[in-house]
Amino acid sequence: MKQDYYEILGVTKSATAEEIKKAYRKKAIEYHPDKNPGNKEAEEKFKKAAEAYEILSDPDKKARYDQFGQAAFDGSGGFGGGGGMNMDDIFSHFGDIFGGHFGGSFGGGFSGFGGSSRGQMRVKGSNLRIRLKLTLKEIAEGANKKVKVQRKVQAQGVTYKTCPTCNGSGQQIQIKNTILGRMQTATTCSMCGGSGQIIDKKPSNADSQGLVMQEEMVEINIPAGVVEGVQLKVTGKGNDAPGSNSVPGDLLVVIQEVEHDTLKREGSNIHYQLFISYPEAVLGISKEIETVSGKVKIKVEPGTQSGKIFRLRGKGIPNLDNYGNGDMLVHVNVWTPQHLNKEHKEFFEKMIDDEAFKPNPSASDKSFFDRVRDMFS
Repeated sequence: MKQDYYEILGVTKSATAEEIKKAYRKKAIEYHPDKNPGNKEAEEKFKKAAEAYEILSDPDKKARYDQFGQAAFDGSGGFGGGGGMNMDDIFSHFGDIFGGHFGGSFGGGFSGFGGSSRGQMRVKGSNLRIRLKLTLKEIAEGANKKVKVQRKVQAQGVTYKTCPTCNGSGQQIQIKNTILGRMQTATTCSMCGGSGQIIDKKPSNADSQGLVMQEEMVEINIPAGVVEGVQLKVTGKGNDAPGSNSVPGDLLVVIQEVEHDTLKREGSNIHYQLFISYPEAVLGISKEIETVSGKVKIKVEPGTQSGKIFRLRGKGIPNLDNYGNGDMLVHVNVWTPQHLNKEHKEFFEKMIDDEAFKPNPSASDKSFFDRVRDMFS
């Protein structure tokens, strides 16, 4: 089981964005590869701190983590976490956190960092976003989906050369004289966009960045228990970026839940409205009902009142945090006949003063508010 992200950074859930950033900077400096050369344990802690900061520094990811825990980012094709980050990715994303502590001014390079000492930025391609419809059964069981995606990829035969403006560093350095002395700042190169490379040769069908549109079949693994609006991330299946050192963007998959005809979802619980006739309520009956995993039979005892709720434990939707399944709540509705013939009317007129037909609730016959309270307990 992965360590808690808040625990990794040494902060509480109520920590502010500035406190989280400060805690990450402290951990990053403590376990930085330049400060701990050859120390694999320190390198691992450095990566864990970066993974934790990637999640907790992003309001959307932090909210998903607070709601679902680590399960929100586990699995192939799962939610966008930082588990796949390498050292280049960390410095590309969070280089500004370290200031001038390592390798000169930030952007000036980080020695001992995955062999990447040039300071060249790794440009990431743009993300793609799609909506994916799932049935209640697919949500309950998890699913493996294949979708066709139109994405930009580097064209065959395209070549790149070193950017003459930044000499391959991806940054332009400016030095200004101030009353405090000489100050050096680094900005993204305006010519290459930070990749350190520009187009050398490209085929005629490629755009100005050397990219072409290509259709690709992408496999998406859907974890059981996802909810409407949740965004899954398939790493590396977005658009390519120009340059030999670039990394592709991601495919963002927004879940859309298809409404079921008879089952209604509420969190991890499922609600079902069971209608029975007046004679069935009086005499009792066995009824076959639909669940997300198939059909089951339930026994309605004689004298069952309208509004009674049967709870089928574990027949609901799995929880994303691996705490088991929700329940299925079967709401009994006794259908009162609306169109009676003469014979029916005569029967009920005879029974109107009969003791057996007079309401006589016992302590076990709960009120509407008691039933609602039990339903949410």
